Amino acid sequence: MRFILESHGYEVVSARDGRLGIAQAQRETPSLILLDIQLPDLDGYAVARELRAIPALQDVPIVAVTSYAMAGDRDKSLAAGCSGYIEKPIDPDTFVGEMEEYLTAETAASEVRDATDTRR
Repeated sequence: MRFILESHGYEVVSARDGRLGIAQAQRETPSLILLDIQLPDLDGYAVARELRAIPALQDVPIVAVTSYAMAGDRDKSLAAGCSGYIEKPIDPDTFVGEMEEYLTAETAASEVRDATDTRR
């Protein structure tokens, strides 16, 4: 994901776990958060709920990027506060377009923050 996004001109910042991702998002107020659901310490659902409780981040799109593809997983992500859901493995030919659907016109030229697990 990092390579694809950077090759399209996006700045990508990663966090190795949910707690660090929350702290980083608070410091930087990203334009978009790509959130892995399978994170160490806090799962992505808990991270999304905590991010949504932070006033400065309430309007930041959070997109779950996950290999969880069972019935109900998309709904569970949305109920936790995610704005959208992209299944892994990602399709390199469509990923940027899918991700950009969650950026608003004002943020389309801004940076993308990646709060996914970097152990992939």
